[in-house]
Amino acid sequence: MSGKERQRLDKILAHMGFGTRKQIKKMIKEKRVTVNGAYAKDSGMQVTPTLDQIIVDDEVVKYREFIYLMMNKPQGVLSATEDHFTETVIDLLEPMHAVFDPFPVGRLDKDTEGLLLLTNDGQLAHQLLSPKKHVPKTYFAMIQGVVTEEDQKAFHKGVYLDDGYLTLPAELKILQSGHQSEIELTIYEGKFHQVKRMFEAIGKKVIFLKRLSMGSLLLDETLEPGEYRELTEEEIGIIHLLT
Repeated sequence: MSGKERQRLDKILAHMGFGTRKQIKKMIKEKRVTVNGAYAKDSGMQVTPTLDQIIVDDEVVKYREFIYLMMNKPQGVLSATEDHFTETVIDLLEPMHAVFDPFPVGRLDKDTEGLLLLTNDGQLAHQLLSPKKHVPKTYFAMIQGVVTEEDQKAFHKGVYLDDGYLTLPAELKILQSGHQSEIELTIYEGKFHQVKRMFEAIGKKVIFLKRLSMGSLLLDETLEPGEYRELTEEEIGIIHLLT
């Protein structure tokens, strides 16, 4: 639904979260909606949302087709739109954002936290997730076991996962090595449980995992786990460049 096309007034207002079409029809009857300074008389009237000024209860309707959110996904929450038994990332959204029906771009495991992008821009999401794009994703992880330079070399060559798949070369940075090591890992694909399985392939276990970035899009470190915000114009430009 492009903002440059003429559309039904009730469809636009429903898309922007002002209520159901039935509720909007009632609002129009009560003279609570104006278009270009005149009271709307018909919920089915055709307007161009980016050109015509629509006001509801003294609030100017700022139309937008797509929404882009950055979330610091917390542990214990599913990267899904709905689940009958477990809380999902959509359950964390305010109604003003949930009304756009955004969905997570890709998945983070239930026990993984960090950067998660949510949008209703299906074309952008499809391009970001395309295996051909090789969008780099960087993670911070705590590892049970000593991570060594040999592990760095192995990851740089690619390692065989438990199903025989050879990963693309990955960049392993050792922040602290010991019985419990801290690392950053950049991968260029998104196989199921990939980071955990890569470390399992070298005999080690991930005990904490957090995604820090997707391409040049960095997690806002001021966001506590479970918090989110809309992307800035600059950040929206960054994710479009990734595609």
